[in-house]
Amino acid sequence: MGFFDDEIAALKEKGLFRALPRTHPMTDGPVLNFCSNDYLGLAADPRLKAAAKAAVDRYGAGSGAARLISGNNALCDELETALADLKGAESALLFNSGYHANIGTIPALAGEGTVIFSDEWNHASLIDGCRLSKAETVVYRHHDLNELEARLQKTSKKKIIVTEAVFSMEGDVCPLDDLLNLAQKYGALVYLDEAHAVGVFGGDGEGLAPKNPPENLICMGTLGKAFGSYGAFVSGSRSLRDYLVNKARSFIFTTALPPAAAGASLEAVSIVRKERGRRQRLWDNVRRLGGKSPIRSVPIGPADQTMEVSRRLLAEGFYVQGIRPPTVPEGTSRLRLTASASHTPDQIESILRAIRSLCTF
Repeated sequence: MGFFDDEIAALKEKGLFRALPRTHPMTDGPVLNFCSNDYLGLAADPRLKAAAKAAVDRYGAGSGAARLISGNNALCDELETALADLKGAESALLFNSGYHANIGTIPALAGEGTVIFSDEWNHASLIDGCRLSKAETVVYRHHDLNELEARLQKTSKKKIIVTEAVFSMEGDVCPLDDLLNLAQKYGALVYLDEAHAVGVFGGDGEGLAPKNPPENLICMGTLGKAFGSYGAFVSGSRSLRDYLVNKARSFIFTTALPPAAAGASLEAVSIVRKERGRRQRLWDNVRRLGGKSPIRSVPIGPADQTMEVSRRLLAEGFYVQGIRPPTVPEGTSRLRLTASASHTPDQIESILRAIRSLCTF
């Protein structure tokens, strides 16, 4: 027996063993993809492909080093300027992924003299960022601002509220206005993870946060979801950017984004701002799917039943991955459906019919 065989056997017995999918819906069809975060259908857009190729031709396949060494290039600067303008913020700083952004920025902002207040349904990267910070972390019930206020009242230390804008497993939306008012009342910073909000919400796709955000609001957004590329950014004041360049370890000690990703992302930001009809198609499909965001959760319960429904849907031509612990709590496995601007109304209706035939929701 190998070192890991017992653990793998235990995962299989519980129905929690994961294996990389052998089907890719973009290349191995014909299947309809209803679990991608490509909300605006930009990942295969010819303009993004062309921009990525042009960036490779000019700068090469890789950046070669961290940005503080020799990995910086004009594309990074242009993309950060475009993202700051989209957000209505003074500046933005690129990270290699949302995970990198969260585990780098939160520990840079918080330390042993800080109390972090974290929504109980926050993404794993936010949880890990809180742990790495070594700050005291107080977990409050999901969206329970009364509990949050009661806990904020109990400390005079530096306070940071950490929350998602759109929660990645449920698809529900943070009550941001009330949260910002509460933060202002108690002198707290707010770190808002807009991974599933930028490109989707707002008049220009700026996300859930208001343009010209208050000083106590720091936003993180990703480029690998609605923008169809790869990477992430943190937006806020110029001093925040300077601070993170010097303090965020996941920025300092990481090779910069490859030029292809930066080039494609820059093109995507332009498309998102210009093509409002694309976001309108997405929101029409969100309503058809019955969600409050592009994510709709279909609860099933047991992990094995969830994966069986997922397999049967794939056999019918629908690619929908089941979500199991530890991503969600024990006994709450579910299908996570996502809408895209590239779906047609008939495709939305067909996936809903297929799920109704297999389970109640």
